[in-house]
Amino acid sequence: MAFNPSPKVAAAREYANKFGENMVVIVAISGHQFEVISFGQTKDLCGRAKKYADKIHKCMRNER
Repeated sequence: MAFNPSPKVAAAREYANKFGENMVVIVAISGHQFEVISFGQTKDLCGRAKKYADKIHKCMRNER
């Protein structure tokens, strides 16, 4: 997976590095809107984190 310069992904990357995690999924909520950000240390882990993020996003979207 290519390096993602997004500030939100950078925050997930920093969390992973600081706390020794290999995958991070962040759920951000503001009022009635939300977003899910994912990060994985390798291409495989990034893909797995994205799958988790997509499942969380789908679940939250269905709760509206």
